[in-house]
Amino acid sequence: MKPINPLRLLLIGLILAVAGWAATVLTNRYSMATPVLPVTALATMGVIVAITLILGIRILRWRNSNRDSSKKKTVLDPILAARTLVLAQACAYAGTVLLGWHVGIFLDQLRVWSLRSDQGITWVALAQAGGGLVMIVVGLLVERFCKIPPEDTETPGEGQRGRSPRGEAAGEGEYAYRGD
Repeated sequence: MKPINPLRLLLIGLILAVAGWAATVLTNRYSMATPVLPVTALATMGVIVAITLILGIRILRWRNSNRDSSKKKTVLDPILAARTLVLAQACAYAGTVLLGWHVGIFLDQLRVWSLRSDQGITWVALAQAGGGLVMIVVGLLVERFCKIPPEDTETPGEGQRGRSPRGEAAGEGEYAYRGD
């Protein structure tokens, strides 16, 4: 699985900031409610962040406990590791969407700051953007936890060029095994 590209996150955030700003301008023009998530969504974001962090810390503990030993004493469930990585990346992308959208709303609300007496929507948009930023940070951090450093031992057939030893598939990462 490829790591998250920070430039892609930035581009998504900018596009959604423009979309959030435009949606706020249109909804205000037609006297509709501002399209901001309610404050209760912060609790949901907190649960997602907590679950992602807990699973990421499990992976980090496994990685750190097996770093110094020559033999791997404990086996990590590969499905758990893959799910944790997918959850971390989804958390980062969802945080980017939430951050971008609510920054656009916040920027629109700033231009009418002095005209309103109630700034509730502005503070909610700022809180949601902060929650999105926390999701991005936790997602990128847990993704980093899931990265296993390369082993120092030499791989079989390392001195050969273009050929792999019988029984091993040549290619990216040597994932496949041919049993012939």
